[in-house]
This record gives sequence, C-alpha cells and structure tokens, in this order.
Amino acid sequence: MDSLLPINSARPKASRSRQARVVWGANIITVGGDAPVRIQSMTNTDTVDVIGTAIQVKELALAGSELVRLTVNTPEAAQAVPHVREQLDRMGVDVPLIGDFHYNGHRLLTDFPACAQALSKYRINPGNVGKGDKRDKQFGLMIEAAMRWAKPVRIGVNWGSLDQELLAGLMDENNRRPKPWDAKSVMYEALITSALASARRASEMGMDENQIILSCKVSGVQDLVSVYRELAKRCDYPLHLGLTEAGMGTKGAVASATALSILLQEGIGDTIRVSLTPQPGEARTQEVVIACEILQSLELRSFVPSVTACPGCGRTTSTTFQELTKQIEDFLRAQMPIWREKYPGVEKLKVAVMGCIVNGPGESKHADIGISLPGTGEAPAAPVFIDGEKRLTLRGDTIAQEFQKIVENYVEKRFAVHATAETS
Repeated sequence: MDSLLPINSARPKASRSRQARVVWGANIITVGGDAPVRIQSMTNTDTVDVIGTAIQVKELALAGSELVRLTVNTPEAAQAVPHVREQLDRMGVDVPLIGDFHYNGHRLLTDFPACAQALSKYRINPGNVGKGDKRDKQFGLMIEAAMRWAKPVRIGVNWGSLDQELLAGLMDENNRRPKPWDAKSVMYEALITSALASARRASEMGMDENQIILSCKVSGVQDLVSVYRELAKRCDYPLHLGLTEAGMGTKGAVASATALSILLQEGIGDTIRVSLTPQPGEARTQEVVIACEILQSLELRSFVPSVTACPGCGRTTSTTFQELTKQIEDFLRAQMPIWREKYPGVEKLKVAVMGCIVNGPGESKHADIGISLPGTGEAPAAPVFIDGEKRLTLRGDTIAQEFQKIVENYVEKRFAVHATAETS
C-alpha cells in the first residue's frame, strides 16, 4: 500500500507564470506565480466620507485584507481618494487601494490625476465602459491612465453586467452550430471571451501583460467553478476569485468557502474576496475573517492561531467550554496586530479547548497548548497540556482567566525566543 499524502500535497503549484505587482510606498504586494493567495476586500462607506472610509480601510487591513477596493463613481469620490490615502499614510496603514470604476471611469481617471496616482490598481468592468464605438475609446482611456501612472488593472467581467452585444453575437453564432450549446454554456463563453479580448486589447495598446489580472465573477458555486476552470486553461494571467453576490450570513459564508476551496485546491486563483452581505450591525471585517479562514483551513496560509474545540454533547451540559473557546478566540484575534510584529510565526500556534475527557486529553496533546474541561459528572479539574505533555491542572472559578494567562505566557516564551534567533 502506498503511503498516504496530506490532501494539500495534491494541490499543484500555480501554473501561471505571470506575476503582477501592486505597490504603495514600500509595500509591494505580488499577485500570481508563486506568490501567496492574497486577500482583498471592499469598503461600503461613501468614499466622499474621507475619515469614515479611512477608518474602515484600516479595520479591513488590520483584519487581514492585503488589498482594499473603494468605489470611485463621482467627481467628488475621485477628489476624496487622495485624501483617504493621506489619512491612511498618517495612520501608518500602507495597504494598497484599488479604484472600482464603472461607466465613467475613463473621465474620472483623466480629469482627476491625483486620484489616478493615489490608487494602486484599477478595476475595469468591460461590460460597463460604454457601448458601440465608445467602448474601445473609453476602455482605451482607462488603459492609458494605467500605463501613464504605472498601475496594474483587474479586468473584471461580471455576469450581471455582461456586454450584451458580445453575448448576442455569441448566441447567434451558437444558433448556427450543428449541435448548439445550452444557454448557460454560451454565457460562460461570453464571460471568458470578454475578459480575454479585453486583456488582448490592453496588451495591444502597450499595457505590460504582467500588470493585468482577470476575473469572471458569477453568483453560483458550480458556475464559478466551471468558468474559472476554463479560464485558467486559456490564459496565464493572475486570477481574482469570488462569488459576485455570495449572500448573507451562513449562506454567503458556506457558498464562498465551497466555491473558492474547490478552485484553490486545484491551484486556480491568486486573489480572493468573500463578497458577503453584512447582517445588520455586523462589522464589514467579517468578509476578511472568512477569507482568512478559508485559506487557513486549506493550509495555504496562516493568519491567526487556530483553536480546536469540540461541538459539545450530553456530557457537556455546562457552557463553560463554549465561553472559554469564544474568549480565547477573541483574545488571540485581538492580539494578532501586535503579536504579528513582535512574535514571528505565532499565527501557526494551535490551541485546543475541549469539553470533556473523551477526546479532550488527546486533542490537547496534539495542540501546542490545550485544556480539557470537566464534563457533566466529572471531577472539577481541568488538565492543561503544553507541547504534548500534561503540565498542570486548573481548578476553581478562575479557570478561564488562568488559562488565558498560560496561553499568553506560552506565546511570549516560545515565539520571543524564535524572533530573537531569527534576528541574531
């Protein structure tokens, strides 16, 4: 019998050779090739609200977003972009900003050069740059701006705003086939053709092909998988993945995780966004948290220490382990902006919070640090395991506070030594 390999060993290395560079100041984000899969997000503030937008960009960046997109839809929004950039620079937030343009992007990039310069990348939707004779001219003006300011572009096709003339032409061509395709296959072809034709047009104008990123976003899981598998076969551009309207709550999170995981496991995708509809009162950063969890679950990247916790059963009628799990997860995530700089490698820490003796000790031994809380009817004691060995037992009403302090001390001891060794 052959030895079993970890599932992620089957994931091929990125086959695309191109690698775009998104730059702001000293921060250079490489996209494609052998670079890590990058996380992107988008603000939902009015870009004209400079302070509010800058604050949300900072929140998204601290949550793990490496690229943040802004709506640039009016002259006022275009005028605000450089001021958003200035606010972020003052706050020490060097995350690159992407301008999201539709309909009038050619005018805004031409009329507001400070906006064009302050952005690190432009998103162009071929379906929304004009119709008829205006299409090539207006698309060309946006590409010219990108070349003038040395900015990469994402040519982002969306099936909700697909070029209707292109679609009609492909449908007519399909009707002449001996065996016509079904309507969905024609739609897929229209998405892919639009993206590739636009990239070819940009290249013909002199755009560096290494500065072009493509996307063909749809809202259905199976549709996204089908489109990107074919797109990946037909080009070597970096690809941005995401369901265009994933939905709200559990539906949006599950749909995004399903679609992106299938493609990422096949080596397809260089940047991702979880286009989650925020629930009332929910932070915009939730979409970034889910994107991080997708990549971390696939073992493609590590962002925050992972917490293993049992689901609970009749043995765990107390909610103590649930409360401690939530407390530890919140604590670890809150500390990461500081720990990331202070303790390199801490994001790979594994913590276990278990609710009873069935799997508690075993899971705790597999983690770097773990605790097995007493279940219903068990002795009121919580053994703590560190690096696979039982080190101490906690008792009483302050178990949660004591365990959090143990985790904090472990991080300081283990990863501070690691950081010192790396710099020596």
